[in-house]
Amino acid sequence: MSEPLSFELSRPAVDPPRLPEAEVAGPAPADVLGREMLRARPPGLPRLSEPEIMRHYSRLASLNYSISENFYPLGSCTMKYNPVVNEAAAALSGFADLHPYQDEDSVQGALELMWRLERALCAIVGVERVTLQPAAGAHGEWTALRMIAAFHHSREENRTEVLVPDSAHGTNPASAALSGFHVIEVRSGDDGRISLADLESKLSPRTAALMLTNPNTLGLFEREILDIAEMVHATGAMLYYDGANLNAFMGICRPGDMGFDAVHMNLHKTFTTPHGGGGPGAGPVGVKSELVPFLPAPTVERTNGHLRLDFKRPQSIGRVRSFYGNFGMLVRAYTYILAMGGDGLSQASQDAVLSANYLRKLVEGDLDMPHEGPCMHEFVASAQNLHEEGVRALDIAKALLDRDFYAPTVYFPLVVPEAIMVEPTETESKATLDAFAGAIKEIVAKAKSDPQSLHEEPTKLPVGRLDEVSAARRINAYLQGLSEDPVLRWKAPAEAPETAPQQTLQESPC
Repeated sequence: MSEPLSFELSRPAVDPPRLPEAEVAGPAPADVLGREMLRARPPGLPRLSEPEIMRHYSRLASLNYSISENFYPLGSCTMKYNPVVNEAAAALSGFADLHPYQDEDSVQGALELMWRLERALCAIVGVERVTLQPAAGAHGEWTALRMIAAFHHSREENRTEVLVPDSAHGTNPASAALSGFHVIEVRSGDDGRISLADLESKLSPRTAALMLTNPNTLGLFEREILDIAEMVHATGAMLYYDGANLNAFMGICRPGDMGFDAVHMNLHKTFTTPHGGGGPGAGPVGVKSELVPFLPAPTVERTNGHLRLDFKRPQSIGRVRSFYGNFGMLVRAYTYILAMGGDGLSQASQDAVLSANYLRKLVEGDLDMPHEGPCMHEFVASAQNLHEEGVRALDIAKALLDRDFYAPTVYFPLVVPEAIMVEPTETESKATLDAFAGAIKEIVAKAKSDPQSLHEEPTKLPVGRLDEVSAARRINAYLQGLSEDPVLRWKAPAEAPETAPQQTLQESPC
């Protein structure tokens, strides 16, 4: 790292931070907590002036990559521009300053927004009702599976298995296992789509659901989706839609019309709410009529023009998020939907598909294309053609960082060796896509003329090529209690044990 920690920049000569008096009437802190609970000396906070602190954090921010700086082609994650108007709407005092315990009569505007957003999402994906509570896509998966489990339980059916394609997002099998199901893998065919023969062989009275992404994680549309739905429903199971790739066909086709019973949506992928950084995110789940009774409580209901939260739902799986979810994300998503309208959402998806196919065509002579096109909103290439030069997908990704592009997803899906998964989204210009393709061509040419140099990139960033193998081994040893690594907290010499290594964040194996 090129920026020291604030503790390391600290200068003892600077006055310590001045905190205001609590100005709270009542007993002294010592009388409430006990004198033994009070500090014997002031906390070891950094001693810097306000301008120094401001500049320190500004420099740290400049080390971080974001969509505000350049292209972010992170396959399967739809890292697209978040319109500033969404932020302005979410910052309105009537939304931003609400308290979750306010009386319903005083939050009719917020309930109206949630009601209208639910109606809009129902129309977009073709379902009867939507819960807005889940805090992310994986949380939405889990919520949908809990409703599906409750549905089967209400019918006194003991269904213990969930089918998951081999190209699925990793959270699918994880969510199924977390919900108590046994995960059964369904193989893909040679064309990259789900094998109907393998699916048929694994469907049984034990099957609770098939979890499916359409288009799938290879960026390919499941053309036999109606046959798949019929096969799943014939066994009494349900069809779950992973909405990670909904960005491919908003306003063009609807999962509900394809036969999906439960649909989760990533507001941070499809509807331009902020993405990543640990949240807050939002992963609403829409359901067909059979699953409506099991929706998490509360739901927003309208009675004679008055909106209320309905907690009296006897078959509900219960609350899955504190209060009603990450409300600020709901405001941002609704703002986007209003701004775009139905035609705008359709155009966004068409542009996303056009961008992916254009970029795929530009690089198909430089990287392998394991499946025939056209693709949908993303495509999966492979660096397998550079195997003889000793160059891997990881080398391509690291070299892109040196050329001012964020690296695409690599080594996923697992069914493609040396996979490079690219999603350009609808918000990037042709000039940006041309520049990215030019960088790929330059890297591939370098792989053939000077492959060793690629193993050393990136060389222009604050952090160079990390020893990822050693880091993984040391973290594994730490998890097994065999090592004190990784050290993720800097300790001042005065508070550090004499036997502890004085290791800073910069030296951490992570």
